[in-house]
Amino acid sequence: MVVTSSDPNPDFAPRLASAGLGAGAMTRRGDELVMHPDDGFVPETRFGRWFLNTEIWSYYVVNEAIRDLQRLAGGVGYRFDIIADVGCGHGRSFAPLMQAFNPGGLIGIDREAVVLRNARARAAASGRTVMLIEGDCAALPLAEASVDAVFCHQTFHHLADQSRALREFHRILRPGGVLMLAESTRAYIESWVIRLLFRHPAHSQRSAAEYVSMVRKHGFAVPSSCVSYPYTWWSRTDIGLREAILGTPPPPHGQRRETLINLVAVKPGA
Repeated sequence: MVVTSSDPNPDFAPRLASAGLGAGAMTRRGDELVMHPDDGFVPETRFGRWFLNTEIWSYYVVNEAIRDLQRLAGGVGYRFDIIADVGCGHGRSFAPLMQAFNPGGLIGIDREAVVLRNARARAAASGRTVMLIEGDCAALPLAEASVDAVFCHQTFHHLADQSRALREFHRILRPGGVLMLAESTRAYIESWVIRLLFRHPAHSQRSAAEYVSMVRKHGFAVPSSCVSYPYTWWSRTDIGLREAILGTPPPPHGQRRETLINLVAVKPGA
């Protein structure tokens, strides 16, 4: 376990569950808590791992998604004291999450140690309470009802067992807690450029409507006002050239295959 903080939060460490929770066994690697997960995750290509640590990714993808989720979450009205960033990758979401939601602490979880090395540096630079865990979304080493929000950005489509991950998200959220999910849909993942440069489990890809239905079936309330369907230029088959060159606007929602979905879901019971 790594806790990087300029103002340590004494309530942070007890949120970790005891060893043996979930499917994997936990051990220590130096000062890090490491969970050995079951298979169920398709890792990125070498290009993908590099691209997800670029300023382009941060500016056009991460920051835009968090701004939209902040807008959607404003209608929910819950305070996010502790946020679990599942699939945190290189940690490029840490700063915008803190700016948007001002949490008391953030827990970053990722399966790949190589990307957590970069996340550690960004956690240290944040000057805030950040805990980093090498672990699996399908068997989170966190106690039941221990976090106020789960942030899952462009990670879900890498998971082979999405139902298991959703059950874990639901378990670790306190009653009234919020799942902030930002995902690419089947239409985008199956586009030629994504299939060429990135890697994903084919059977896990879903439409926007299927994602909403799946989240609801796992015990979350998803108000229609808390769902958006961005149709950003980079997610379109023509990468926005038709609009940029010819001035042709994209088809409206309901007349296109959605490429992205952002949603804020609530665990009932507050």
